[in-house]
Amino acid sequence: MSPRLPGRPRAAAPRDGISTQEEILQASDRLFCAQGYGPTSTHAIAREARISQASLYHHFAGKQDVLLALLLRTVRPSADLAEQLVAGGDGDGGGPAERLRRLCAYDVRLLASGAENTGLLYSLPEVRAPFFAPFHAERRRLFEAYRALVSAARGAETAPGAPDPDRRAAMVLSLVESVVTRRLDGLGGVDDQLPDQIADAALRLALDRPAR
Repeated sequence: MSPRLPGRPRAAAPRDGISTQEEILQASDRLFCAQGYGPTSTHAIAREARISQASLYHHFAGKQDVLLALLLRTVRPSADLAEQLVAGGDGDGGGPAERLRRLCAYDVRLLASGAENTGLLYSLPEVRAPFFAPFHAERRRLFEAYRALVSAARGAETAPGAPDPDRRAAMVLSLVESVVTRRLDGLGGVDDQLPDQIADAALRLALDRPAR
C-alpha cells in the first residue's frame, strides 16, 4: 500500500464523527459492492464521501489502495487472532477443538459485520494482480493457522480416506466464508446465532464427529 499524505480540509463534516479516511473506505465499499470495482471512479468515490478528489488522493494513492485497505480489514483481525490461538489461546482456555471453534465464530462475525458484504470483493479479477500480494499473504497466514488448529484438534484421529490436512482446513475455511454467499442470497438471514451455528458445523467437519 502506498504511503498516505495528510488530508486536506473538507467541505462537509464527516458523518457520525468518523475520520475522512474511514468515510472514504465506507463510500468505496458501498460503490464497489453495488456497481463493481471497474466502473467505480475515484471521482465517484470522492462524491459519495463528500470530499474533493484531491482530498481523496491525500489519503490514498489511488483506487487500488482503497480496495487493498478494505480487503485487509476483512482478514487481518482473524489472522492475528488465529496465530494467537495456535500459540496457545486467547486467554479463555480450552483445547485445540474449542480454539478452532472460537476462530470460526470470530471469522464469521467479522465477515458478517459492516453494512456492506465486503467479502464479495475477494472474487474480483483485479485482486489477482501483484499489487494485492499483502492481502493474499494475510489469507495464507489465516489458512495456515486454520490448518494447524484442525490438525491439532484431530490429533491422531485420521480415518482411512479422510482428506489431507490442507484439504480439510480448506473445507473448514470455505464453510466459514460461506457467510458471504449467505449475505448475498439472503439464505435464511444472518443473525446473532449464525456465527456459533457455522462454527459448530465447521468443527463437525474438522473432526468427523459431533461438535459437542
